[in-house]
Amino acid sequence: MTEKLQEIAARYDALTQQLALPDAYKLGDYAKLAREHAELEEIVKGYRAYVAAETEMQACFREAENEGDPAMREMLFGEAYALKEKLAERRRELEILLLPKDKNDERGCTLEIRAGAGGEEAALFAYELYRMYMGYCEKHRFSWEVVLRSETELGGIKEAVVLIESKGAYKRLKFESGVHRVQRVPETESQGRIHTSTCTVAVLPEAEDVEVEIREEDIRVDLFRSSGAGGQKVNKTETAIRITHFPTGIVVTCQDERSQLKNKEKAFRVLQSRLYDYYSSRAQGEEAASRRSLVGTGDRSERIRTYNFPQSRITDHRIGLSVHNMESFLSGDLDEMIDALARADTERKLASGG
Repeated sequence: MTEKLQEIAARYDALTQQLALPDAYKLGDYAKLAREHAELEEIVKGYRAYVAAETEMQACFREAENEGDPAMREMLFGEAYALKEKLAERRRELEILLLPKDKNDERGCTLEIRAGAGGEEAALFAYELYRMYMGYCEKHRFSWEVVLRSETELGGIKEAVVLIESKGAYKRLKFESGVHRVQRVPETESQGRIHTSTCTVAVLPEAEDVEVEIREEDIRVDLFRSSGAGGQKVNKTETAIRITHFPTGIVVTCQDERSQLKNKEKAFRVLQSRLYDYYSSRAQGEEAASRRSLVGTGDRSERIRTYNFPQSRITDHRIGLSVHNMESFLSGDLDEMIDALARADTERKLASGG
């Protein structure tokens, strides 16, 4: 690890000198070099703090060994061992910093929620998940742009697609992909029996235009009237958009906006995210297979969490964590769960060597 850190420090110093040149901004790849410099900075600062602490510890041990006064000797050894513990903590921090970064972590994402088994009860739960994630985004000041929201007569949601184009949104929400299960007594249940329903959640990283090429001959764009609540609100013009991507069979629908152009723009952004996820998953098939771990794969068929209403308990099955704050959780207080999932993922990576 030391050799690798020395190489990183040398690269960082070289970039620092290069970017400090008077005409550095004229470099064709200036932005790329500046980004690399920023990415290395935290590692280099951590490494140099580690070296300084190690030097101080060694000096403290030498001074303690040469000290004749027993009381002073004991105090110096105490300081030296405290520094040794601090050094171990810094080493662990460096190991975490050296772990391979998920290149998608700093991106926004597309959030998709769909009612699964359970009929209307599943749709009502899908609406609660929709509100939960919207509350979470509000707390973190993430954007929330609805692409599609298909409602049921009782106020549930059959399907919802949302664009969250805020930096770091994918990093915080990526572990939410999978099957969410709810156990509770539906309002329509007269005998008080607990029913089990499911919803699927998909979190896809936002794709950049240069990463996904969408050729005109590979798609079909259909226009249709948006479904509304009836009466005055029925949309009498064809503003809704459906895009079909022939090579993959992916279909994206957007009918949230009254403007056909805005719906088309949103639909294309969602299509880009889905295609990016589709092609990335195929390219990383072997890696994905080896990634089955505590935090799961994010596969749509994998049950990741159970919401038990009678016991006000939410259990994440990937890490065995249960919290007992249903009302707060469903209002968007997800940080305790998300932080625990992120820590488990880090531990897994450290245990497997990255």
